[in-house]
Amino acid sequence: MGEPIRVGVVYPGLLGTYGDRGNAEVLVWRLRRRGHAAEVVDLPPQQPVPAGLDAYMLGGGEDLNQGAAAKLLLSQEGRGLRVALEGGAPALAVCGSLQLLGEVYMDGAGRQVPGLRMLDLRTVASGPRSVGEVVARMPGGSLLTGFENHGGRTVLGATAEPLATVVRGNGNNGQDGTEGTRRGNLFATYLHGPVLARNPELADAIVRAVLERRGAPTVLEPIEDDPGASLHDARLRAAGFDPRTGRAVSPVTGWLRRRYRVSAGGR
Repeated sequence: MGEPIRVGVVYPGLLGTYGDRGNAEVLVWRLRRRGHAAEVVDLPPQQPVPAGLDAYMLGGGEDLNQGAAAKLLLSQEGRGLRVALEGGAPALAVCGSLQLLGEVYMDGAGRQVPGLRMLDLRTVASGPRSVGEVVARMPGGSLLTGFENHGGRTVLGATAEPLATVVRGNGNNGQDGTEGTRRGNLFATYLHGPVLARNPELADAIVRAVLERRGAPTVLEPIEDDPGASLHDARLRAAGFDPRTGRAVSPVTGWLRRRYRVSAGGR
């Protein structure tokens, strides 16, 4: 048996405000359920980020922590991450990390925080915070669900493709309908939850990317009684969407259907 698949959590003390470390745990769990040895590796800011991990998870942080993380990742200590991402290593960047992987982030105090320039996007902190449930449609038609809580407004550049299109909520900026972005194996989103716990299809897209780079088969058997699928459907229903069709359900229609099922079951 080869070396276990290693999923790194970058600077959990600086970029762990919203519990996004859970994305690494979900990814490892889904790999193990498919028979692959896998482990989570915390990457503290006191040590250089290694370039040889199988995947990298980056979470959200407040302005000061995000600025500190950006400085470290632009220094020699962060060179391993930059090399890994340029080489196509699978990665997920959530909220503040989406911002710091872009060209520049203008924080609430008007300070320009240089980004890593891995993604073609720019962010400015302006206006009221975007807070609440989000539902967004990925290019293949499936729905993403998550919770957003960000003050930044992100605009994608000409070369950037959105991860999904907003159906409900604000997404990147509340105006152009984009949510997150994707560049090859690098996925970025504003969605918390953790997002991979709520969206098994997105999690498995990263699993396949990891396995492909390992030279392993990428056809994934379904996970029996998948808790991620159950959570995904439950959060869609709570947001007013039918998980089967992906369509919004009006409050009245949804209430009538629930009442009919209860009545029918009671006879």
